[in-house]
Amino acid sequence: MEENFMNKTMNSGEMLGKQSIGKKITSFPQFGILVVFIGLIIILCIASPASFMTGDNFISVLRQAAAQMVVAIGMTFVLILGGIDLSVGSVANLCGTLSAGFIAKAGMDMGLSIVLALLIGLGLGIVNGIVIAKLKIQPFITTLAMMSTAKGISLLYSGGLPISGLPVEYMNIGRGYVGVVPISVIIMIAVIAIAWIVLAKTKFGRRVYAAGGNEECARLSGIKVDRVKIQVYAICALTAALTGIIYTARLASSQPTMADGLELDAISAVCLGGTSLSGGRGYILGTILGALFLTFLTNGLNIVGVSSYWQQILKGVILVVAVVLYSKTAKNNS
Repeated sequence: MEENFMNKTMNSGEMLGKQSIGKKITSFPQFGILVVFIGLIIILCIASPASFMTGDNFISVLRQAAAQMVVAIGMTFVLILGGIDLSVGSVANLCGTLSAGFIAKAGMDMGLSIVLALLIGLGLGIVNGIVIAKLKIQPFITTLAMMSTAKGISLLYSGGLPISGLPVEYMNIGRGYVGVVPISVIIMIAVIAIAWIVLAKTKFGRRVYAAGGNEECARLSGIKVDRVKIQVYAICALTAALTGIIYTARLASSQPTMADGLELDAISAVCLGGTSLSGGRGYILGTILGALFLTFLTNGLNIVGVSSYWQQILKGVILVVAVVLYSKTAKNNS
């Protein structure tokens, strides 16, 4: 019974077997963001070819996208489940700060400090999941409280000051290369691959889609929905912790304002990629395109000299438009 229900509620992209190839392609929400993304690249190439169309700039954009992409992948799990996590920015800040502090203040081994910071992030996600699943507190309230708590702990630990003095090996996580490929990009690719396999090829992934599509039906079919919720929020917080470490390594220090607004960027990237805010439907490919679109947009606007204030306004407008268009598309396809 559980298997039948999960198979029915899986990603709709796997249920289009008898449609034409053209219809399959255009029916995916990520088709729209792909077209817009390609259009953005063409516009930026025309507007500033000397600055934008360079290998160094593309590598720089990929490095900037890596951290945001990692946390957006975790957010994809949460939104597919029908939840939301507003704490990822603060969790990233806290875990990045703690990993730096463990090394610079406590003299801890680099590897151990990273593992410990990741475990702390994982633990915070488990707390979120338990409060949401067992205490039945709304995800918005739960993660908002965690956002404030994690940020407060980070500021208390650091005294509101940067923590520097990190070893070169640590900084290489955010700044180093393997050949011509940044290490952070390699981490990003690994996270994407693991997430795609988990969502598309495992029973757990099917359970996430099923619980997000119809929680009560999933529960009646034998799925332990509470356990799935705890696991999903743990995954999201773990990706946030990894993002915080990448940020800290790239900046060569932890900063009090590090990862501020990260939750909004992550949610925007996932929504732009076609993941449903009501749960049950989402795409790793869409999240990748959404995160790349936002990163390339920011890069292009910086190159042409658009104020950061106007950039924030534009991102907000783009998010609203994307959600409206997705809602209309989903209604038309239903």
